[in-house]
Amino acid sequence: MSTHFTRRSLIRGITAATAVATLATGLAACGGDSDAATSTDAAASGSVTVGQLSNGAAKETTLKVAEVKSISAELPKSVKSSGKLVIGIGALPSGFAPLAYVGSDQKSLTGAEPDFGRLVAAVLGLKPELKNFTWENLFVGIDSGKVNVAFSNVTDTEERKKKYEFASYRKDNLGFEVLKSSKWNFDGNYESLAGKTVSVGAGTNQEKILLEWKKKLESEGKKLTVKYYPDRNGTYLALNSGKIDAFFGPNPGIAYHITQSANTPNPTRNAGTYSGAGASLQGLIAATAKKDSGLAKPVADAINYLIKNGQYAKWLKAWNLANESVAKSEVNPPGLPLDNS
Repeated sequence: MSTHFTRRSLIRGITAATAVATLATGLAACGGDSDAATSTDAAASGSVTVGQLSNGAAKETTLKVAEVKSISAELPKSVKSSGKLVIGIGALPSGFAPLAYVGSDQKSLTGAEPDFGRLVAAVLGLKPELKNFTWENLFVGIDSGKVNVAFSNVTDTEERKKKYEFASYRKDNLGFEVLKSSKWNFDGNYESLAGKTVSVGAGTNQEKILLEWKKKLESEGKKLTVKYYPDRNGTYLALNSGKIDAFFGPNPGIAYHITQSANTPNPTRNAGTYSGAGASLQGLIAATAKKDSGLAKPVADAINYLIKNGQYAKWLKAWNLANESVAKSEVNPPGLPLDNS
């Protein structure tokens, strides 16, 4: 993931002081992996409450969901007989809101990703057991069998398919954040950026895309000004003061900041998204299991059940991530090519 935008840039995007304090206090003391506290036993209760302890990042919502026996029957015998789904999250040491971080009780792992893992476990009739790792150790956990499946903003890539199998569940998107009062929107065409001043993180995938657009506009005699700031606080001060028109960054981090700015003098909004994989492919985030584990198919079927029955849309809405919805979950869909993995 180090060559892609997702986790590194999301961590950069955590700016609210209260959230940083919560993440640092709750996670920094942990080692390479930990058993994360959870207050939801989905398999037993017949419901999953998403957005719990979110510190304002989500709207708490209880969703009815129970085992679908035709889907749970697809599980490998070893997983089904264990009665639990061990879900890996790669959020140590500091978490990445709104996807995975320690909640307001200073101990429970919350976020869109663990919530979705709980929903999938409920459909499979299994008790969710969350394990939190550093990013590198998350994959070691999958390899060693400590983890059945990871729900941790993992991008589907062709390189990773050499060792893992995938069930897609979210678009891997970048986004443009503007002041709520702004009339500008990004329509997917780089030409709409002509005359604009945009901030982006240095050394990121989104910077590469933005600089390519800047070069194209220059060849057409048009101007796009790109600005850099040392941290996200500087970026938002520039946005609030009108020094930049927009910030271009990972969509989940933007979704989180929108919730944090909603009741401030300078609320923001999302002005449009763009695939993190570029123009030729819609990047996808996917549940990740060991190759040939037999888990990708039942997990994908569980996700498609949640999509069909509405829990999926409500989960995304609760976390302000509706613009990352997919029409269906696919097993091992086309991923980032080997030269961009």
